Amino acid sequence: MSGSVLDTSADDKRGVAFAAGASFLRISELVGGFALLLWRIFIRVVPPRFDARELKNNLYKMGVKSLPIVAVTALFTGAIMVIQAAPMVTRYQAHGLIGWGAGFGTLREIGPLLTALMISGRVGANNAAELGTMVVTEQIDAMRTLAIDPLNYLIVPRFLGVVITLFISTLVADALALFGAAYSCGPLLGIEPRVFYNGLTAGLLNFGDVAHGLVKSVFFGAMIGLSSCYFGTNVSGGAPGVGRAVNATVVVSAASIFVLDYFISFLSA
Repeated sequence: MSGSVLDTSADDKRGVAFAAGASFLRISELVGGFALLLWRIFIRVVPPRFDARELKNNLYKMGVKSLPIVAVTALFTGAIMVIQAAPMVTRYQAHGLIGWGAGFGTLREIGPLLTALMISGRVGANNAAELGTMVVTEQIDAMRTLAIDPLNYLIVPRFLGVVITLFISTLVADALALFGAAYSCGPLLGIEPRVFYNGLTAGLLNFGDVAHGLVKSVFFGAMIGLSSCYFGTNVSGGAPGVGRAVNATVVVSAASIFVLDYFISFLSA
């Protein structure tokens, strides 16, 4: 009896060690794949060797068509910031600081973070699905047969499109979130928009706060672009593989956004 208990315990330990080792290898493979793909994109951007027309098409699909959802999200985000600040503002009668508080949180954190999550769900997932479908239907292999580099024509324009889209969308989202916050102050707190804007521009906020959020948006966009292109072009297993690639893109992008957010905030604190 004791021998069988010891054997079971040893098997459990081996199972845990095997699972840990397999997870480490998968993470290492993923990080290495991302790094290699980023390098291959970089050498096609400097000097430029990608399809500019395809970049323009992707900017329209990713950026212009994402504006409605970004705008709605940003407006309500600003209103939520005011709702959360309302109890403290009312308790301490700090009406003049509502603009600074909402602006600081929006520009440095909430604006780029929520915009990145929205773009990840809409653009990243769609990008992975399109590329995965091309792999499954052998369209990418056909491009190689015709001496067309898929990286120049498909990957680099999509990667740059995501980065540029997220950067511009963050600017738009910041402006709309502050607009929504300013005009939510009246119904919620009885504060006029001019009081909000006075607090926003009183000197407590500076260009560094805006730049902080925009730098985050570039890193977030790069991670979304890398995730969607990597998983989309490494699909296997037919249609179910496309679904797995989309799921992996959304999960890895979201997790990476929060990890990058922590490190960028920590290094710039």
